[in-house]
Amino acid sequence: MIRKQDRYAWILAALCIVSLFLFIGEALFNTRGEPREAVVALSMLQEGNWVLPVNNGVELAFKPPLFHWMIAAISSVTGAVSEYTSRMPSALALAVMVLAGYGFYAKRRGAEVAFLMGLITLTNFEVHRAGTNCRVDMLLSALMVLALYQLYKWGEKRLRGIPWVGVLCLSGAFLTKGPVGVLLPCLVVAVFVWIRGLNFWRIFFSFFGIVLLSCVLPMCWYWAAYQQGGDRFLQLVLEENVLRLLGKMSYDSHVNPLHYNFITVFAGYVPYTLLVLISVFFLKYKRIEGKPMAWWNRFKAYIRNMDDARLFSLLSIVIIFVFYCIPKSKRSVYLLPIYPFIAYFLAEYLIYLIRRHRKAVTLFGTVMASLSVLLFLVFVAVRCGIVPDSIFSGKHAAENIAFMRALEQTALGWKWIVVLLPLVAVYAFFKIKPVQRENPLAYSVIGIIFTIFFALDGFYQPTVLNVKSDKPVADRIAEIVPEGRLYSYRTDVYVANRTHPFTINFYLGDRVVPFDVFLPDAGYLVVGESDVEAFGKAYPAYEIKQVYDSRHRSCDDHKVVQLYQFRKMK
Repeated sequence: MIRKQDRYAWILAALCIVSLFLFIGEALFNTRGEPREAVVALSMLQEGNWVLPVNNGVELAFKPPLFHWMIAAISSVTGAVSEYTSRMPSALALAVMVLAGYGFYAKRRGAEVAFLMGLITLTNFEVHRAGTNCRVDMLLSALMVLALYQLYKWGEKRLRGIPWVGVLCLSGAFLTKGPVGVLLPCLVVAVFVWIRGLNFWRIFFSFFGIVLLSCVLPMCWYWAAYQQGGDRFLQLVLEENVLRLLGKMSYDSHVNPLHYNFITVFAGYVPYTLLVLISVFFLKYKRIEGKPMAWWNRFKAYIRNMDDARLFSLLSIVIIFVFYCIPKSKRSVYLLPIYPFIAYFLAEYLIYLIRRHRKAVTLFGTVMASLSVLLFLVFVAVRCGIVPDSIFSGKHAAENIAFMRALEQTALGWKWIVVLLPLVAVYAFFKIKPVQRENPLAYSVIGIIFTIFFALDGFYQPTVLNVKSDKPVADRIAEIVPEGRLYSYRTDVYVANRTHPFTINFYLGDRVVPFDVFLPDAGYLVVGESDVEAFGKAYPAYEIKQVYDSRHRSCDDHKVVQLYQFRKMK
């Protein structure tokens, strides 16, 4: 007979497979970030250089290569770098992080809380988006979180022995995005064991040794990369790992104010942010009494008496969040490592609400059910041609109409099941709601959220976002110029962070290189409509002739993509 704890683990694993691996190849690349990472793995396979490959003709990868190695390794098995293989490392990382989190909390806080923690981690907006994208952030976050779990277990042993699995995770995090992947997990657990009474100097030297061990494998790659890239590589490392933290980069990169991090966490935890907001109106509040010093003493006592796993989770959130408030460069994905720990507290809070304020959870479930039904009704209206084009106006009207036409005309086939599944979850929610047991209500509410993500991933998002993709444009260019280099010219070029037509370049097999670097006598030029005149002024010795006007705004820079043939006049 399968134990309850094992049954939860199998269910969670099945949900990870269904939610992460069924549809990650459905959407074409439609932002410049994903193909920018995928093309590095493509160049690895094409050139055979897995240490420091060059893509887009001139560019070194801005991040260490573990993520790209994984894409290249998976793609070498399947035969090609595709949307699916490029996103698979992120999906694998998220699945492992969810299952490891379940195992960690099931042992320390109970299987029920751990299971809900895994479900909430899997079904919030920011984590789900990162887990289905071709970006390094999910892999980095998963390795950092796994390292935190392993270092915590090491702390339970009073720092005896060497946590080799933790060291490997830290090394992997370093090889994914640099030294921050090693330093932050060590800092969190070091503070935790210090609060729990271990000697400061023992903590310092123990973690210093762990940091050194974790740097061995990454330093092997850095040395090999330096042998190829020299000072140019060192400057890139300095820019990305030191100057970014100090806010002294040679170009602005995601510069945001302090409150940005608070906003992104609130937005990133949609839809559970809504549950917290709803619950505020159901809680009972006590009047705050006493002086500030008494509050502080009560807080210290609360921390001292807090369960170890809860304190560790709280420190993971606070320290990582505060750390990422320091640099000027701020992005929502930087905070991904705190999401599993927030999910743990939300799981406990959800159980508390069901026991003490059940109406808050019921209202939240009703809102989510209403959104599911509304989504379906809008889709039916679009499908039946009831929604007129005239509802759209402004400069994006044509694109929005194209989105609507895609939803209206795309054949559904078996994906009717995907579209209807949220309605099944809604039915289950209203069927189960009167039952007074705790678990069915929690699972039925999360079931609605899960099926909404399932429908978005399986049909709605790919159908809409594929309209934005530059792949059809790249396919047409490939028909006109089936082989050889193509050249790009852009006016938005930065010295340290050159921009490229990443999506078109990926779908053309990394054949597009910057014109100004190579200055060929003749060839084909991929250029934005607004940059053609600038090219003529910058290079008057060349005559150009339009070959193809895509009339499509690139998903990279929103410029209409055109293809010109050029030659240098004698």
